[in-house]
Amino acid sequence: MTWSVYGSYLAVVVLVVLVPGPDTAVVLKNSVAGGARGGLLSSLGIFTGNAVQGTAAALGLGAVIAHSQPVFTTLRWLGVAYLCYLGVQALRGAWRGEYPALDDAASSRSGGFRRFREGFLSNVTNPKVLVLYLSVLPQFLDPATTGTWQALLLAYTVAVLGGLWLLVLLFFVHRVRVWLRRRTVRRSLDAVTGTALIGFGAVLAAEG
Repeated sequence: MTWSVYGSYLAVVVLVVLVPGPDTAVVLKNSVAGGARGGLLSSLGIFTGNAVQGTAAALGLGAVIAHSQPVFTTLRWLGVAYLCYLGVQALRGAWRGEYPALDDAASSRSGGFRRFREGFLSNVTNPKVLVLYLSVLPQFLDPATTGTWQALLLAYTVAVLGGLWLLVLLFFVHRVRVWLRRRTVRRSLDAVTGTALIGFGAVLAAEG
């Protein structure tokens, strides 16, 4: 694989990463609810999920999953259910309008693992991420000359660039954190992210 090929791959991945999706909605939800730490842990969970799916695709396991209809269908419906669950939780928060302070350290610590878990599960149960790896990676790999390490490099590039984009998003949220403390703003953001998550789940269900 040459540098020019890798450069072309980077251009494609950047475009894919910048398209808003469930990962963006989950990070926004947790950034607003748990502050910078909540958003960071959620982003770390998404990065881990991306790395797991990328490794599976690079090692050939992803193709087995994608071509096994029962496994792929089960994974898809788990993703639908989990995205809808997160969306309903956000909508319930918007309806109730009861929010702890963003700088409540005890609350942030107690919810840390939950925010990591939400990021990880929302990514790893989304088969569209696996399909992305399986559809994009082969276009930049030559089976005759490519080793496993090159496939892993391309796979982890997606995880790293996706993680960097989420960090940029977190920086923006941190800059407007005072505005985000307003109750009306919190309720509006919960309503938007909750609706978006349910919408992503509906799209994922309809694509079956």
